[in-house]
Amino acid sequence: MDNKPVTFQFISEPSDVNYGGNVHGGSVMKWIDQAGYACATTWSGNYSVTVYVGGIRFYEPIKIGEIVKVEAQVIYTGSSSMHISINVFSRNLKQPIFDKKTHCIIVFVAVDENGKKLPVPKWIPETNEEKQQEIYAKRLMELRTQIEDEMKPFL
Repeated sequence: MDNKPVTFQFISEPSDVNYGGNVHGGSVMKWIDQAGYACATTWSGNYSVTVYVGGIRFYEPIKIGEIVKVEAQVIYTGSSSMHISINVFSRNLKQPIFDKKTHCIIVFVAVDENGKKLPVPKWIPETNEEKQQEIYAKRLMELRTQIEDEMKPFL
Protein backbone atom coordinates (compact mmCIF):
# COMPACT_ATOMS: atom_id res chain seq x y z
CA MET A 1 0.00 0.00 0.00
CA ASP A 2 1.04 3.56 -0.65
CA ASN A 3 1.82 5.42 2.58
CA LYS A 4 1.39 9.02 1.50
CA PRO A 5 0.95 11.52 4.33
CA VAL A 6 -2.53 12.88 4.97
CA THR A 7 -2.21 16.65 4.98
CA PHE A 8 -4.69 19.25 6.20
CA GLN A 9 -4.12 22.97 5.56
CA PHE A 10 -6.23 25.85 6.81
CA ILE A 11 -5.98 29.29 8.42
CA SER A 12 -6.13 29.44 12.22
CA GLU A 13 -9.17 31.41 13.32
CA PRO A 14 -10.00 33.79 16.15
CA SER A 15 -12.20 31.06 17.68
CA ASP A 16 -8.97 29.03 18.20
CA VAL A 17 -7.44 31.68 20.50
CA ASN A 18 -6.20 31.02 24.04
CA TYR A 19 -5.83 33.50 26.88
CA GLY A 20 -2.36 34.46 25.65
CA GLY A 21 -3.59 35.39 22.18
CA ASN A 22 -2.21 32.34 20.36
CA VAL A 23 -3.87 29.15 19.15
CA HIS A 24 -5.16 27.09 22.08
CA GLY A 25 -3.33 23.80 22.67
CA GLY A 26 -6.69 22.04 22.76
CA SER A 27 -7.38 23.23 19.20
CA VAL A 28 -4.04 21.81 18.08
CA MET A 29 -4.84 18.51 19.79
CA LYS A 30 -8.20 18.39 18.00
CA TRP A 31 -6.47 18.92 14.63
CA ILE A 32 -3.96 16.18 15.49
CA ASP A 33 -6.78 13.74 16.27
CA GLN A 34 -8.67 14.63 13.09
CA ALA A 35 -5.63 14.20 10.82
CA GLY A 36 -4.67 10.99 12.63
CA TYR A 37 -8.20 9.64 12.22
CA ALA A 38 -8.19 10.44 8.49
CA CYS A 39 -4.81 8.73 8.09
CA ALA A 40 -5.75 5.63 10.13
CA THR A 41 -9.14 5.19 8.49
CA THR A 42 -7.63 5.62 5.03
CA TRP A 43 -4.92 3.07 5.82
CA SER A 44 -7.20 0.48 7.43
CA GLY A 45 -10.27 1.01 5.29
CA ASN A 46 -12.31 0.87 8.50
CA TYR A 47 -13.56 3.10 11.26
CA SER A 48 -10.66 3.67 13.66
CA VAL A 49 -10.51 4.90 17.24
CA THR A 50 -7.79 6.69 19.16
CA VAL A 51 -6.25 4.48 21.86
CA TYR A 52 -3.14 6.49 22.73
CA VAL A 53 -1.69 9.95 22.26
CA GLY A 54 1.80 10.33 23.58
CA GLY A 55 4.68 12.65 23.91
CA ILE A 56 2.89 15.62 22.44
CA ARG A 57 5.47 18.36 22.18
CA PHE A 58 4.57 21.99 21.55
CA TYR A 59 7.71 23.70 20.22
CA GLU A 60 6.35 27.16 19.48
CA PRO A 61 2.95 28.83 19.57
CA ILE A 62 0.82 29.16 16.47
CA LYS A 63 -0.45 32.67 15.86
CA ILE A 64 -4.02 33.45 14.94
CA GLY A 65 -4.29 34.04 11.19
CA GLU A 66 -1.36 31.80 10.24
CA ILE A 67 -1.66 28.99 7.73
CA VAL A 68 -1.56 25.69 9.60
CA LYS A 69 -0.43 22.40 8.04
CA VAL A 70 -1.04 19.10 9.84
CA GLU A 71 0.69 16.02 8.40
CA ALA A 72 -0.16 12.48 9.49
CA GLN A 73 1.63 9.34 8.33
CA VAL A 74 1.69 5.67 9.33
CA ILE A 75 5.05 4.73 10.88
CA TYR A 76 4.21 1.29 12.29
CA THR A 77 1.38 -1.23 12.18
CA GLY A 78 0.53 -4.04 14.54
CA SER A 79 -2.22 -6.58 13.92
CA SER A 80 -5.00 -4.03 14.48
CA SER A 81 -3.13 -0.89 15.54
CA MET A 82 -1.63 1.90 13.51
CA HIS A 83 1.02 4.23 14.90
CA ILE A 84 0.69 7.60 13.25
CA SER A 85 3.33 10.32 13.34
CA ILE A 86 1.76 13.79 13.42
CA ASN A 87 3.61 17.01 12.73
CA VAL A 88 1.99 20.43 12.90
CA PHE A 89 3.51 23.38 11.07
CA SER A 90 2.48 26.98 10.56
CA ARG A 91 3.57 30.02 8.63
CA ASN A 92 2.70 33.65 8.29
CA LEU A 93 0.64 34.27 5.15
CA LYS A 94 3.40 36.52 3.81
CA GLN A 95 6.16 33.93 4.32
CA PRO A 96 6.79 30.86 2.13
CA ILE A 97 8.35 28.60 4.78
CA PHE A 98 6.47 26.51 7.33
CA ASP A 99 7.98 26.09 10.81
CA LYS A 100 7.39 22.94 12.86
CA LYS A 101 5.27 23.76 15.90
CA THR A 102 4.12 20.44 17.36
CA HIS A 103 4.90 16.72 17.13
CA CYS A 104 3.38 13.58 18.60
CA ILE A 105 2.62 9.94 17.99
CA ILE A 106 -0.98 8.79 18.10
CA VAL A 107 -2.13 5.18 18.03
CA PHE A 108 -5.40 4.13 16.43
CA VAL A 109 -7.12 0.75 16.29
CA ALA A 110 -9.46 -0.29 13.48
CA VAL A 111 -12.80 -1.54 14.81
CA ASP A 112 -16.06 -2.95 13.49
CA GLU A 113 -19.55 -1.61 14.27
CA ASN A 114 -19.47 -3.45 17.64
CA GLY A 115 -16.11 -2.02 18.66
CA LYS A 116 -14.26 -5.28 18.02
CA LYS A 117 -10.70 -4.90 16.73
CA LEU A 118 -10.13 -5.54 13.05
CA PRO A 119 -6.87 -6.49 11.31
CA VAL A 120 -5.08 -3.73 9.40
CA PRO A 121 -2.82 -3.96 6.36
CA LYS A 122 0.83 -4.35 7.30
CA TRP A 123 3.02 -1.34 6.63
CA ILE A 124 6.50 -2.30 5.46
CA PRO A 125 9.12 0.46 5.64
CA GLU A 126 11.25 0.75 2.53
CA THR A 127 13.50 3.81 2.85
CA ASN A 128 16.07 4.40 5.58
CA GLU A 129 13.90 7.21 6.95
CA GLU A 130 10.86 4.91 7.12
CA LYS A 131 12.94 2.23 8.86
CA GLN A 132 14.08 4.80 11.43
CA GLN A 133 10.45 5.86 11.96
CA GLU A 134 9.47 2.25 12.63
CA ILE A 135 12.33 1.86 15.15
CA TYR A 136 11.15 5.08 16.80
CA ALA A 137 7.57 3.72 17.06
CA LYS A 138 8.76 0.41 18.54
CA ARG A 139 10.94 2.18 21.10
CA LEU A 140 8.01 4.35 22.15
CA MET A 141 5.90 1.19 22.60
CA GLU A 142 8.53 -0.14 25.01
CA LEU A 143 8.54 3.13 26.93
CA ARG A 144 4.72 3.17 27.12
CA THR A 145 4.79 -0.30 28.68
CA GLN A 146 7.21 0.96 31.35
CA ILE A 147 5.06 4.02 32.02
CA GLU A 148 1.90 1.92 32.29
CA ASP A 149 3.61 -0.37 34.81
CA GLU A 150 4.56 2.67 36.88
CA MET A 151 1.01 4.00 36.75
CA LYS A 152 -0.79 0.77 37.75
CA PRO A 153 -0.81 1.47 41.50
CA PHE A 154 -2.51 4.81 40.86
CA LEU A 155 -5.22 3.70 38.46
